[in-house]
Amino acid sequence: MKIAVLPGDGIGTEIVAEAVKVLNVLDLKFEMETALVGGAAYDAYGHPLPEATLKLAMDSDAVLFGAVGDWKYDKLDRPLRPEQAILGLRKNMGLFANFRPAICYEQLVGASSLKPELIAGLDILIIRELTGDIYFGQPRGRRIATDGHFPGAEEAFDTMRYSKPEIERIAHVAFQAARKRKAAGKEGRVTSVDKANVLETFQFWKDVVTEVGQQYPDIALDHMYVDNAAMQLVKEPKRFDVVVTGNMFGDILSDEASMLTGSIGMLPSASLNTKNQGLYEPSHGSAPDIAGKGIANPLATILSAAMMLRFSLNQPEAAQRIEAAVQKVLAQGLRTGDIWSEGTTKVGTAQMGDAVVKALG
Repeated sequence: MKIAVLPGDGIGTEIVAEAVKVLNVLDLKFEMETALVGGAAYDAYGHPLPEATLKLAMDSDAVLFGAVGDWKYDKLDRPLRPEQAILGLRKNMGLFANFRPAICYEQLVGASSLKPELIAGLDILIIRELTGDIYFGQPRGRRIATDGHFPGAEEAFDTMRYSKPEIERIAHVAFQAARKRKAAGKEGRVTSVDKANVLETFQFWKDVVTEVGQQYPDIALDHMYVDNAAMQLVKEPKRFDVVVTGNMFGDILSDEASMLTGSIGMLPSASLNTKNQGLYEPSHGSAPDIAGKGIANPLATILSAAMMLRFSLNQPEAAQRIEAAVQKVLAQGLRTGDIWSEGTTKVGTAQMGDAVVKALG
């Protein structure tokens, strides 16, 4: 089992180190190779995704990714900014399906900004299409407007587009995930989020998802406009089971859902291609303001490593061990600053990683 380890920038190096520490105590044999990505790669090689890093990722069974970005790179031309590395990996590896579970652990109910009765027992899965939509649509760029309200003015434009096969494959992923969750005792419902009342792209999305849904008569399907979905996530989050949506809406809604759990520092993610080769990363960013202070929460990255074991490396028992160890550490009252509350013990990044290792026995 070959893992490409790409820590990246900011707190990425700190949190990935703790996930690697956890993986190393498992009774499994891994080949792990580390490479630069993001701003660190730009500093060393003049590009955020060097050819050697991309080749390593393509040749590995899975990628364990930290985070990229720093304010000091904001003035670079867009193709050279650190964030282009993750977009390049998604495109070149064909990582079209992004899984972002939002689970509120019993021990963290008090850390959420919502009332405990709204989020106790929360367990939803957001599935985001990752290689289409306005992020990758062509044409895009800047030009002088020839029409609109201000002809002759400079304008920028992007293109939102989806093909039928793109929508079909992400819809199948969502329905199959809902079927597995139903077998495990969940509701078995897919909520497709769109903006079909305004955007032709998402009327098409709605039509195709509905068509695919007919192949899964055991799974309920409903549709929701994205603005209503954003509201319902904070009004009645437990009404959701599996949410499937496009790239831009998924980007926004998954970050909103993360705060239901108490902190984005608890939210792992998996991005998969058709071969179950995947990239695993925490949903948060590089947080350059706290980098090097040893206070970042590594649990999202550790839980991402558990998802890696489950989806790409076919080691579900090891994944369950890590998840159980995280719950045990939370039950012991250990907290990094983002999830700390009165009566719990505040620890740093490395201390939290050490605690998970100890809980693994």
